[in-house]
Amino acid sequence: MSEAEQAPASAPQAAAAALLDALNTTDSSGMDAVNASAKFVPTPEGTALAYGSLVLMALVPIFFGALRSVACSKSKELGDKGYESGYRNASDMPETITSRDAARFPIIASCTLFGLYLFFKVFSQEYINLLLSVYFFMLGVLALSHTMSPLLSRIFPASLPIKQYQLLFTQGTGEAKEDIINYEFDTNNLVCLMASSVVGVWYLLKKHWIANNLFGLAFALNGVELLHLNNVSTGCILLGGLFVYDVFWVFGTNVMVTVAKSFEAPIKLIFPQDLLEKGMDASNFAMLGLGDIVIPGIFIALLLRFDVSLNKNSRTYFYSSFLAYIFGLGLTIFVMHTFKHAQPALLYLVPACVGFPVVVALFKGELTEMFSYESSEDILPASPRLTSFPTVSGSPASLANSMDAVSMATDSSPRRRHLQPTSL
Repeated sequence: MSEAEQAPASAPQAAAAALLDALNTTDSSGMDAVNASAKFVPTPEGTALAYGSLVLMALVPIFFGALRSVACSKSKELGDKGYESGYRNASDMPETITSRDAARFPIIASCTLFGLYLFFKVFSQEYINLLLSVYFFMLGVLALSHTMSPLLSRIFPASLPIKQYQLLFTQGTGEAKEDIINYEFDTNNLVCLMASSVVGVWYLLKKHWIANNLFGLAFALNGVELLHLNNVSTGCILLGGLFVYDVFWVFGTNVMVTVAKSFEAPIKLIFPQDLLEKGMDASNFAMLGLGDIVIPGIFIALLLRFDVSLNKNSRTYFYSSFLAYIFGLGLTIFVMHTFKHAQPALLYLVPACVGFPVVVALFKGELTEMFSYESSEDILPASPRLTSFPTVSGSPASLANSMDAVSMATDSSPRRRHLQPTSL
């Protein structure tokens, strides 16, 4: 779901695709070997440094996001106690993508992309990007703060007091009272928020590529961590649909290219190819869209959770899919650089990320087990199972009492939590 593009720093360009909710944008963009400026010819060293850095930056959020998705899964299995592990607020809890969500997502993404295309054709690009900058500033600060929080909590001096805070906004009174906002945070979160705000102001004022990448990495890591596929079949549906989406909009129309050149937002990773010549003033960038990281990344994270569920102290499927991603991304760069034409990265990433683990499962005789695996995040919170059932007999009153006993035994019924594809 990406295409390749480079642009001068004076007019930073971002790739756009499907706005997935409040995390926000699962975009489609990528890298391009064709220079936006005919005057600049990157050196082999500069090209290798730029592409190598992009690959490394793509691997970091996938690897650590997958590990954090496992920790997130274990937290949820603890029910309400999971909030004590850092997931105290509903916004920190993962969203589960079902097969229905996966099937609808390419259609919604296409509508969003074409809508953006029409928007940029009708309205002034300057004002649209001003609104987008403010919007992604707020989202970026929150995403970066959430990314930094676990790390800072480990290095926060024990001598400093950690105070707890709660932001509560309710509606109604008495039994009809309901929470509109119920957000818990502590001193550590406040420090992360202030540091993230500094990066946000830097991005707003300078649109610097380092600030852009900090926000982009935070978006990608949060996406891999908090977007959970419920099973492998759903992952295949999602990746297959976006495979077609990416190929069509890149090769079939100019919509993707137009939006990518017009859309300014930190939803891509960029690295200058002229860094060796110009240093921090470099202005010719190669870029990789976050959609090419998050979409394969959530599938790789699912396979890591499947590895954990096998209880074999092995991470075979995770490592095979991780290596497949490296292979697919490298192949994208090679083809793009050889033919000097924008390439939809998912054209190469999807077959690699799905094919490699399937071959491994066939070889190990675990293909049925892999496709029958259901991620536990699909049920919130984890509900205790009934080991004995009360006897039901006699009058309707005794039946009601028995039903009450069942309710008390289970404490809560399983509730499915579905991803809303139009918001993240």
